[in-house]
Amino acid sequence: MAKSRGRCRVGPMASQLNRTGGCLCGTVRFELKSEPLDAGWCHCRTCQLNSGAPAMAFASVRAGDWVAISGAESVRMVKSSGFGHRGFCGKCGTPLYMKVDHQPETVDFSIATLDDPDAVAPGFHIFWSSKVAWFEPGDDLPKYERFRPETPGLNSTEPPT
Repeated sequence: MAKSRGRCRVGPMASQLNRTGGCLCGTVRFELKSEPLDAGWCHCRTCQLNSGAPAMAFASVRAGDWVAISGAESVRMVKSSGFGHRGFCGKCGTPLYMKVDHQPETVDFSIATLDDPDAVAPGFHIFWSSKVAWFEPGDDLPKYERFRPETPGLNSTEPPT
């Protein structure tokens, strides 16, 4: 809840967000400097292979607001598509974040890497057309065959070329 100080509204300080996380082995620890936004499930084949699961729950923060507070030297990057690069722990392989060319103002991160993953709930499904047949999430969230029509940085629901 924001406090009022005169005419200005002041929200919580980054340290008050209590949004920290890390990798499986504990080498990489990170802090989010802003509230996550745009959380969803991705069913694309790249996310399936990256996570080893039928879908990956992700959220976004402003570029620069996913900050490694320890283990930054262990983060490795891999080009995962024609428009995306993924950061992962070079020691244990935990998928940490993804940067996409068409959204340079944000970074997507794996919700499951948060210390409190219950704090960020997905609000939609993307790439439903790539869903693993036996995986039925059982929710009523909006489902999009590819990207959502309102995806920032895109003019359509198709991945950039």
